Formats: sequence, structure tokens, C-alpha cells
Amino acid sequence: METTSDNFFERVYAVARRIPYGKVTSYGAIAKVLGSARSARMVGWAMNAAHNLEDVPAHRVVNRKGLLTGKHHFDGTNLMQQLLESEGIVVVDNQIIDFESVFWEPEMAV
Repeated sequence: METTSDNFFERVYAVARRIPYGKVTSYGAIAKVLGSARSARMVGWAMNAAHNLEDVPAHRVVNRKGLLTGKHHFDGTNLMQQLLESEGIVVVDNQIIDFESVFWEPEMAV
């Protein structure tokens, strides 16, 4: 039986899969596009649970200031940063530099 959180997580993953290569979005932006602006924390939980889903680019989801707050959920000390840097995103001290230029705004609910 599917629970409400399972359905929400799948909707989060559907949005995350659309984040373009070389771009990032925030937990809050995903929550907002899903019609649940107050559920950024639940989006974070969904991203934490996505570490075994190879088709969900969880490394492209950061906090509203561009901080890599979810990095401790990735294998390896700097894997999240390395994945972002491999896409051309500059990260210094766990924060994306020029965040506005690489931010992707989800357009519509899934």
C-alpha cells in the first residue's frame, strides 16, 4: 500500500529528474512547485532517501542559499561537491558560487 509520503517522494523525484545538467534548485523551490511551500523539509527527507536511486540527481538540490546541506548523505567526504563541480558548478566552503546563475526554477507541478 502506498502512503502519502511515498507519493510525495515520487513527485519530488519527478521534479528532481528534470533539473538540467549544470543547474541546481532548492528544497523550497521543489516544495513550492508541488503546491506545498511549507514542506521544504519533507523534500529534504525525500532527497535523503534518494541516495540509492541512480536516476535522481539529488546532488542538484541544495538549500535556498546555495549551501550543500545534504552533503553528509552522500558516500565519500566531498562527493556532492565533486558531482556538482563535474557539471561546471563552482563550490567554495560548501556553498555554490554565483548561485543565481545556476539556479533552476521548477516551472510546473508534476
